[in-house]
Amino acid sequence: MATQCVVKVELTISCKNLLDKDVGSKSDPLCVLLQSTGNDQWTEVDRTERVKNCQDPEFSKRLCIDYHFEKVQKLKLGVYDIDNKSVDLKDDDYLGGFECTLGQVSTVKYGFYICLVWFRLSDFFILADEVKDNRAIVLEVEARNLDKKDMFGKSDPFLEFFKQADDGSWTLVHRTEVIKNNLNPSWKKFTVSVGTFCNGDFNKPRVKKEQYSFSVMISIEAQYTFLDYVMGGCQINFTVGIDFTGSNGDPRSPESLHYLSPDGTNQYLNAIWSVGQVIKDYDTDKLFPAFGFGAQVPPDFKVSHEFALNFNPNSPYCQGIEGIVQAYRAALPQVRLYGPTNFSPIINHVARIAAGAAQQSNAAQYFVLLIITDGEITDLDQTKQAIVNSSKLPMSIIIVGVGEADFKAMEVLDGDNGVLKAPSGEPVSRDIVQFVPFKSFTSAPREALAQTVLAEVPGQLVSYFKMRNIIPVNPPAPSK
Repeated sequence: MATQCVVKVELTISCKNLLDKDVGSKSDPLCVLLQSTGNDQWTEVDRTERVKNCQDPEFSKRLCIDYHFEKVQKLKLGVYDIDNKSVDLKDDDYLGGFECTLGQVSTVKYGFYICLVWFRLSDFFILADEVKDNRAIVLEVEARNLDKKDMFGKSDPFLEFFKQADDGSWTLVHRTEVIKNNLNPSWKKFTVSVGTFCNGDFNKPRVKKEQYSFSVMISIEAQYTFLDYVMGGCQINFTVGIDFTGSNGDPRSPESLHYLSPDGTNQYLNAIWSVGQVIKDYDTDKLFPAFGFGAQVPPDFKVSHEFALNFNPNSPYCQGIEGIVQAYRAALPQVRLYGPTNFSPIINHVARIAAGAAQQSNAAQYFVLLIITDGEITDLDQTKQAIVNSSKLPMSIIIVGVGEADFKAMEVLDGDNGVLKAPSGEPVSRDIVQFVPFKSFTSAPREALAQTVLAEVPGQLVSYFKMRNIIPVNPPAPSK
């Protein structure tokens, strides 16, 4: 499981043509940032300074908020005319505001531009940027004439770098690979962040100058983050694959996993809503391909493992998450649940599109495939090969298991307990699969599922473009 760190985003706010609420002078605006805590409740996150007598303020104080890709972070921005020293806004005139999500703000280079009219009052501008230093120290280390410590061969050296904290304690920052049987090793270059390198002292290898020496080459390079890529113009393309195999049960029966409850939902729809509501903000056209597999499909009712949910193979796109839901509900009574449970066709389908994007050699496209299934996979070897092939492409795969089946094979595909390999023995180039059983979230809030399955996507996206040495389409300005 990837370690998640807190990423902070700063929003720069400016307004045009605010209402004039003061008599004899212009309004004294201040902008407040609120974040939803659910159930129509909001909490204040930050606020700008007050600008006196101004209808076109450009607030100098940036609004700071923690960013989480895997969550829908609903924001509300409000501008008030401040005429007293109280921090309470209830007695101040409300000039206007609007709501959006932080994901929407993130999907345009360095920010999000909104032009709207509050009654008749203003244009509103937001500029977002990540709070970070994206530089990294690149170190290349080699040694000469190391001591021979092994009785029957040369030493097998490796190197450890530690950082010293203010209290004098040491923390391991990096351990190199072991080089077998070598007294003159050259280790692979590695990176540490500028902050890690500069905030503290590094211990130096203890050397006997007469016997051996170390050579260290240091350079600085940019380390781009997930936000650098999505703010820089990378679109995340979302595709859904739904299991229509017979093991789900007759959709007309309340025992079926495809049965629609009185409120019109089931585990399949809950998974689509949970993940889709987050990821939709990162796709500008909101057109999502949706497929089914394992069913007999009209008009000839042949088994298909890759049929368009809207039955239009030339245009399998659904408008928004609502469009996927509507296509699923419409398809359910028209298909015959059958089998077997094959994943590789739909994985290969998305991989072919991702391969086309990879030929562009830029960071404009990344693909996320959500597969929702009820049981054991049938084409395990073919799926392993498809995943290994896909790991070389701009692509991630999320698998949600519904029902009570044994999902041991899915855990193998996830690769958390070891590197996934194709039948030929070829390992994945990077980890791209995340599996979770839906039953672990039946009593949890809907957003909990998305937070778990999407938490690794930012790191997977960055790992792909880093593997290919591809920078953002519109990279951020260099850190000063």
